[in-house]
Amino acid sequence: MNIPNLITVLRVLLIPIFILLFYLPYNWSYMAASSVFAFAAATDWLDGYLARRLEQSTPFGAFLDPVADKLMVAVALVLLVQEHGNLWLTLPAAVIIGREIVVSALREWMAELGARAQVAVSNMGKWKTAAQMLALVILLANPPAFTFWVLLGYALLLIAGGLTLWSMLQYLRAAWPHLKTDVEKK
Repeated sequence: MNIPNLITVLRVLLIPIFILLFYLPYNWSYMAASSVFAFAAATDWLDGYLARRLEQSTPFGAFLDPVADKLMVAVALVLLVQEHGNLWLTLPAAVIIGREIVVSALREWMAELGARAQVAVSNMGKWKTAAQMLALVILLANPPAFTFWVLLGYALLLIAGGLTLWSMLQYLRAAWPHLKTDVEKK
């Protein structure tokens, strides 16, 4: 266990704290939950940076890092959908979670074929992640009301949802030659 892996494990351990803070019946709970989420998002960058800088990349870290990210984002989206209960949040949340399932399965399948590099993370994925994380931090920090900040969060989440669909289509297009080939019968 090295420092980058410990940071990634910390991100997973923050999830129950994040949930607890979100549901506390106090006005400050929104900001507290948002702060924990923002801290976790920052540790995602930090653990990757440290793993590269200290040359401490490990198979465990390569596995757990994307899992920790997807868990934190999925939990945040589920909490927000329940709290806001509207199309403006539910639709992009469903797209984002659905895309993660599709792309994860696609990457696993492509790895079995020895073609995982064709569905590697792209620059568009980084833009999607930035819009998504900023939207989630904003939405988590504010109660569900039609304020400037909440509307900005919705707009950013809709942008993230659009980029999510676009990147999923790019991944599927890259994998399409492998998806449409007939499997030889034994």
